[in-house]
Amino acid sequence: MLQRHDASGKLTGRQKTPHVHRSDDMAAQCVTKVELTVSCENLLDRDVTSKSDPLCVLLMNISESQWYEVGRTEKIQNCLAPKFAKKFVIDYYFEQVQKLKFGIYDIDNQTIDLSDDDFLGELECTLGQVVSNRKLRRPLVMKNKRTAGKGTITISAEEIIDNRVAHFEVEARRLDNKDFFGKSDPYLEFFKQTETGWQLAHRTEVVKNNLNPTWRPFTIPVQSLCGGDMDKAIKVECYDYDNDGSHDLIGIFETNMTLLQKASRTSPAEFECINRKKKEKKKNYKNSGVVSVKLCQVVKEYSFLDYIMGGCQINFTVGIDFTGSNGDPKTPQSLHYISPQGYNEYLSAIWSVGQVIQDYDSDKMFPAFGFGAQIPPIWQCSHEFPLNFNPANPFCTDFSAMELLDGDDGCLKSQTGERALRDIVQFVPFRKFLNVSNLDIDSAAKPLFASKIFIEDIFNYSLVLPVNDPFDLNPVRFELFY
Repeated sequence: MLQRHDASGKLTGRQKTPHVHRSDDMAAQCVTKVELTVSCENLLDRDVTSKSDPLCVLLMNISESQWYEVGRTEKIQNCLAPKFAKKFVIDYYFEQVQKLKFGIYDIDNQTIDLSDDDFLGELECTLGQVVSNRKLRRPLVMKNKRTAGKGTITISAEEIIDNRVAHFEVEARRLDNKDFFGKSDPYLEFFKQTETGWQLAHRTEVVKNNLNPTWRPFTIPVQSLCGGDMDKAIKVECYDYDNDGSHDLIGIFETNMTLLQKASRTSPAEFECINRKKKEKKKNYKNSGVVSVKLCQVVKEYSFLDYIMGGCQINFTVGIDFTGSNGDPKTPQSLHYISPQGYNEYLSAIWSVGQVIQDYDSDKMFPAFGFGAQIPPIWQCSHEFPLNFNPANPFCTDFSAMELLDGDDGCLKSQTGERALRDIVQFVPFRKFLNVSNLDIDSAAKPLFASKIFIEDIFNYSLVLPVNDPFDLNPVRFELFY
């Protein structure tokens, strides 16, 4: 999810993605992907009967007062020293100053808007500072720039050089019972070995009231788990979850990817969970349970470009809302309002998205529909009608041909000759409005970036390979609707 924020935190759209090129003969673009890991200590406690439930949001600056949201970590319940498992992956441009803002919030509701959550502090820095330090630790400050108590934030940066992921299936048996009433609520944490200690790579979900849990299948990037070194030590800790945040350690074991990859459903890789304190106290101590890895499959994670170059087709369908919720088209507040410059919100969105999408659609056929309007000849409300009034062929062959929906050369007519009361939408060359101050081109194209992420996630999750991959026997055609 890519969103733009103004200085007050209000959502205003999407960022303009920076492109910086070197001025040498090769015109090489100095860019790489980096992974950021965030942790905090001594956070402010804003809850009366418990502890804060922190979440970290990362914003990137694109102008003096405009910030866009890169992403958010998970929320951690009742914790003043969170180690967030969710990573941020962003492009690092060596020749550009990329300003970042890490905001920490105490989340007490289910809404996406952070303005109704308690603010715990923030850090503004540059990506260059994080990368050059590799591990940047700074105090958190409030909006008035005063320190947020003793709160600190630590950001670790690592270049992504391995695009493989590991798919896991894990269960456990005979775990120690840490609860007086009921049974333990176990979860696992996977840690990567770094120069400065162990870094959290992944946290599973909690399985309630179960000493023989089976966790949902999960995926960890190989880069996050071992940096691509299959023999590097990996630490796994098993805990009993407690609502107040005082989670009880069940046991720990260490392994590596070489051993984990030998696991199979018929011959799992099994590890004893050892609790050192308990082992020191009990002479006959054996273990605190056994964790069984039934699957550790390492596969390449394909990018959006891999799928496009492999022949993935993206079909674009236009749908326009003509209901009264859009307001009177004669007033500037309506999305259907045609401004004196000759454009409206629908035009900017359709044109900017369509201009890009048409390059990935081989037949260049774009169906366009409307809903919520009274249409001729009987003027009955319809919730699905072709904008060209031709149900048998609702397509436009390219985006220059979409101007047929423009009534500048005469009133639009149905196949029966019935005149439309007004233009359906005003289509004009988009370049005419590149300098219009209030036309946000990037914001209009925002769905493209969500689509890119969606395609990558759903195809990789389903283990769909690009069409031209020699191992793929099932080519896929993907259709995208806006």
